[in-house]
Amino acid sequence: AAIRVIGARLHNLDAIDVDIPVGRLVSVTGVSGSGKSTLVRDVLYRSVSDLLSARRGRSRPRGATRGVAREGGRGTSQGGARGVTTATGCDRIDGTDAIERALEVDQTPIGKTPRSTPATYIGVWDEIRSLYASIPDARMRGYTASRFSFNTADGRCEACNGQGVQRIEMSFLPDVSILCDECGGKRFTEETLAIHFKGKSIADVLAMDVESAADFFGSQPKIRNALGLLTEVGLGYVTLGQQSPTLSGGEAQRIKLVAELARSSTTTEKLANERAGLSAGHAAASLYILDEPTVGLHAADVTRLIAVLKRLVATGSTVVVVEHNLDLIAASDWIIDLGPEGGGDGGRVVAAGPPASIALTPGSHTGRYLRAMGV
Repeated sequence: AAIRVIGARLHNLDAIDVDIPVGRLVSVTGVSGSGKSTLVRDVLYRSVSDLLSARRGRSRPRGATRGVAREGGRGTSQGGARGVTTATGCDRIDGTDAIERALEVDQTPIGKTPRSTPATYIGVWDEIRSLYASIPDARMRGYTASRFSFNTADGRCEACNGQGVQRIEMSFLPDVSILCDECGGKRFTEETLAIHFKGKSIADVLAMDVESAADFFGSQPKIRNALGLLTEVGLGYVTLGQQSPTLSGGEAQRIKLVAELARSSTTTEKLANERAGLSAGHAAASLYILDEPTVGLHAADVTRLIAVLKRLVATGSTVVVVEHNLDLIAASDWIIDLGPEGGGDGGRVVAAGPPASIALTPGSHTGRYLRAMGV
């Protein structure tokens, strides 16, 4: 099975047809300006998003469309709404029947305020709060899980609204954030901090790095497993309570991938399958789009990233990356090589197939480098 892009002609794309195998790790390669991002982000992602919206009977928010949106009135495209072919920058998109969600996992921040942290984003913070609420001392005091949230007034420090910092407005300079002098940056009231699990308060947990926290919560499978995923992608050094604005783009992207991995085994995914009317043998899957996810990563972290992408594929999802990193390209199940050059000399499919096939293709720059790697 494959998602088929027919007649992609946005920007410098030369009316190309491309097959993207479903349930595989697919790398789109080529020199700068060959049309990689245009094909993947502006055509594939936008078109599939439109098809999914049409299938659910709603349109995408105004301003979300890039390129030229075309609607046809004849027949039904595979996976599209009946009687409507919705495509952006191409004639048609087929083969989206099994796709339930389309997501671009980019390097934008996971949140804009100090209240957003790695622990809250991947959902593990809810489990930790529930654990603290179950401690006998907390139950005796009538504390619920909301007591251990820095987003509600129950147990947070009201001087800083649970942010751990206070903002000072400067008349002619940017605002300055300083450590809250009421809670000392711990975010919670003294009464809340009096509840301990294995000798640690909720603030102590927020200050732990991911790797240490995974060991600390070793007896709690849900918490341990989620934190273990963060460690697997090379984020064991990040603290659970690290404020999202301080995370790099690469860190934010990997946290998003972990959140998706954690999500893939939840009841949310099962409910999505039920809504789509799919049997266990034909589970709804996601289409993930990543634009150069290895930028800024150490070689060891690239290896970890590849493992995470492979795990997403193992859940039945399709992962499409725009990439220059040869290690990730060589580890892909399928490669779509665009070119042969950039600009007006690009926009064509030079080769498509598994890495070994691309390595044997004359005129493919990607193939030449793969051959040098011994692929």
